[in-house]
Amino acid sequence: MRAAVLHTVGLEGPFAASRPLEVEDLLLDEPGVGEVLIRIEAAGLCHSDLSVVNGQRPRPVPMALGHEGAGVVEAVGPGVSDLVPGDRVVTVFVPSCGTCQPCAEGRPALCEPGAAANNAGTLVDGHIRLRRADGTPVNHHLGVSCFAEQAVVHRNSLVKVDADLPPEQAALFGCAVLTGVGAVVNTAHVQAGESVAVVGLGGVGLSSVLGAVAAGARRIVAIDLDPHKLDLALELGATDAFNAADPDCAAQVKAATGGGLEQTFEMAGAVPALELAYAVTKRGGTTTTAGLSHPDRHMALQHLSLVAEERTLRGSYIGGAVPVRDVPRYIELFQRGRLPVDKLLSSVRPIADINEAMDDLHHGRVVRQVLVP
Repeated sequence: MRAAVLHTVGLEGPFAASRPLEVEDLLLDEPGVGEVLIRIEAAGLCHSDLSVVNGQRPRPVPMALGHEGAGVVEAVGPGVSDLVPGDRVVTVFVPSCGTCQPCAEGRPALCEPGAAANNAGTLVDGHIRLRRADGTPVNHHLGVSCFAEQAVVHRNSLVKVDADLPPEQAALFGCAVLTGVGAVVNTAHVQAGESVAVVGLGGVGLSSVLGAVAAGARRIVAIDLDPHKLDLALELGATDAFNAADPDCAAQVKAATGGGLEQTFEMAGAVPALELAYAVTKRGGTTTTAGLSHPDRHMALQHLSLVAEERTLRGSYIGGAVPVRDVPRYIELFQRGRLPVDKLLSSVRPIADINEAMDDLHHGRVVRQVLVP
């Protein structure tokens, strides 16, 4: 089967010229114990993919990229009894083991064996099922590797979904929606009537806007560098929009909101965005970040404001999700018209365009692109 493989990390753009990814033929093992073979129908392109390409999130290469996918079960390995060929599934990029302490506490997003496997480029049980014809192993991306025609993944990396859901929409629920909506409802527990700001309006940030609307926030401030994304945020339910390029942005937001917002969210994966989100949080408020910047980046935090204003600063990974619970819930909200995720979809393009699609993502020209084999 064919898959998009990253060979060299940190190549300079434009990626259409440097070609860090190559779509090539790979051999795929049959699913082992607790594993599932799926045919990929659609895969969303996320900043987490771009972060591997540019070296911001170091991963072992060669690696078949992709983690936000939707597909159909083709075969199951020994020990898998709750999925059958033909089932429609969405991929989840932390393959929770179910037995470590975070999993036992109901926090599968923090699964310790899952995190170790993702860093190592393996499935959660340590196996690698991808290889070249000469036997060279090819690493898995976040236990999924869905920029491909097929994938072998652990059963715990999959959530069964409604077969009627179009695959290009279903894919978005595995990362963008799970992370963005989850940060609002699971991590921050936004209540009806609270005020919210979202800094960074990519697929995850706009999902947070949708989540805030669904949660009943009374005021939703959208902040980004791109006027088109600000317009889309207003279309999706934001009440106010501010351009982060304005040096007075924080002061303008605070003036317009009477001192800031009760709940703010940083979704850009950049320290200046987090500093801006913190700056527009009101006294006693909470700043939540789901952005992933380079591990060498640090934020300067005024200790005094954290204490004297009783602020809270917290992280949110995969929206604090329990995927088997949350993905079906969010899909039902979408089907009832309360979470219009389809409006996040910028384009559907062939996997052969992956380098060009990375350029569009890098330059902020899109919200969410979906690749199809």
